[in-house]
Amino acid sequence: MTLARYVYTPDPQEGTLLTPINNSQAVRWFIDNLPINRQGMDEFTRGLEIGLAHGYWLLGPFALLGPLRNTELGLVAGLLSAISLVLISTIGLSGYASLTTDPPVFDRKGWSRLAGGFLIGGAGGAIFAFVLLQFFPLLSAIAKIP
Repeated sequence: MTLARYVYTPDPQEGTLLTPINNSQAVRWFIDNLPINRQGMDEFTRGLEIGLAHGYWLLGPFALLGPLRNTELGLVAGLLSAISLVLISTIGLSGYASLTTDPPVFDRKGWSRLAGGFLIGGAGGAIFAFVLLQFFPLLSAIAKIP
């Protein structure tokens, strides 16, 4: 099954949605290897991997651009904000589980496992980023990074 089958019509009045981006093999390979699309993964593992990435990258904007950025508590506030946003996103995933799609991607139990993995992974990713940033002076002294 190819993408071109669904977005290309020979009628010039209807147009075509094919672009070099959505029709390239490299982009299609990248999309197919994202955790949500990867074949043979458990739902909890998918959620864990997605959550780790989101928790990790959410800490930076909250810690460095938040209202407490110039205080001693800026990093802690960023950690709590990142975990809170991951929690809100988990509630959204749980709400999405109640919708029916055709064909269903996961059943209700699968979405619940994905949301649980997302929550654990998101909190873990934010905590990991917090630890790296908190102990960066120590790590740079050990590695002798100028």
